[in-house]
Amino acid sequence: MKNLTIRNIAKATNGEFCGDASLLDKEIMGVEKDSRLIKKDWLYIPFVGARVDGHDFIPAVFEQGAAVTLSEKKLDADYPYILVESSAQALKDIAEFYREQLDCKIIGITGSVGKTSTKEMIASVLEEKFSVLKTEGNYNNEIGMPLTILRIRDEHQIAVVEMGISFFDEMTRLSKVSKPDVCVITNIGTCHLENLGDRDGVLKAKTEMFANAKPDCFTVLNGDDDKLSTITSVQNNAPMFYGIETKRDVMAYNYESDNIKGISCTIKYFDEEFDTYIPLPGFHNMYNALAATCIGKHFGMTIEEIDRGIRNLKSVSGRNNIFESQGMTIIDDCYNANPMSMKASISVLANAEGRKVAVLGDMFELGDNENELHAEVGEYINDKNIDVVVCIGKLAKNIYDKVQNSEKYYFESKDEFDYNTVLKEGDTVLVKASNGMKFREIIASLKGE
Repeated sequence: MKNLTIRNIAKATNGEFCGDASLLDKEIMGVEKDSRLIKKDWLYIPFVGARVDGHDFIPAVFEQGAAVTLSEKKLDADYPYILVESSAQALKDIAEFYREQLDCKIIGITGSVGKTSTKEMIASVLEEKFSVLKTEGNYNNEIGMPLTILRIRDEHQIAVVEMGISFFDEMTRLSKVSKPDVCVITNIGTCHLENLGDRDGVLKAKTEMFANAKPDCFTVLNGDDDKLSTITSVQNNAPMFYGIETKRDVMAYNYESDNIKGISCTIKYFDEEFDTYIPLPGFHNMYNALAATCIGKHFGMTIEEIDRGIRNLKSVSGRNNIFESQGMTIIDDCYNANPMSMKASISVLANAEGRKVAVLGDMFELGDNENELHAEVGEYINDKNIDVVVCIGKLAKNIYDKVQNSEKYYFESKDEFDYNTVLKEGDTVLVKASNGMKFREIIASLKGE
């Protein structure tokens, strides 16, 4: 890893190296917080959790070949380690130092809805021409994102980095590490209102990204979002806006749904136009394709390369991932939920053939208006021709109470829900809730696992 010697790690973290001084100029080969994944000459970063203290695994990581470890406390054993006040802060410090050594361009993506699907779309397009690293799984917070930065290697030309927040100042800290060359914001919705107050608070928190962006940063924004469309300058540069059927330089039109298989549309990029096919359901995925088009063109890609990247997009488990099981079509969208994403997923279900069933659970971190925001989802369902609605959880009762035009069921917990009594062969079933509801267990049951 470029210039990531033990000496430089100690300096970047303002830590105290304890061990054989001859090791100080040794360059580490990787960084990991999970002791089970440590390899030869890697740095181990132990975290103290609610149930597990990562320091307990320090002997094991050296047996696996670790070069050095961080530690928040002095160690009795004879292991080379860097004593730091906070492993969490040290991780960010190391990633920030490492980022400054890199030639790789970094694309930072945030937004209330669609961060992951937009990241996947952008990466799929860029991979047609470049060596790309992207955020894996849910590594988008103050631990995961620095670890993503630390996965970048010399062969990577572009990194597509997802940045998720729940509080003010989090994005400032994340962007201080990533220093994005490109900023993408998908939308400003009603999420994390418990901490951010309202959509204006969400806008303020998300746009903290700009303060630490590179001076020549290229910014791509959803021009159909009323909050984002008010932004006129980022680092003294005008942002590029995209939209659907709006008077934007980058826009999509002539769109048509292919049941729940995908979307065909025409994309216009200034004076160029091309027809493409997005192999994921939901009209909202056109926004992802538009953002990817803007970025592909920014990096000098041809329309043909961009079109091929859009068509080659693969789905991600837990996010509009569609599979067949027990004679049913399952839309697995259970990774997370807020009112905007819940409505988008219901719109996807509405385009399905056969009996349409929505299995919906609580949406968390919505603040004082959580009951009303759940009720809005119930009202939204009434206009979407959904045959059966299953609501699970205390907050989801508000959805259930507002549903009028569908057969409906309510359960206080997912353990009470026996899908065999509700679902039938030939159904298309949407499964969606906030991650804390653990609806992956429902998905596992439907898969027969």
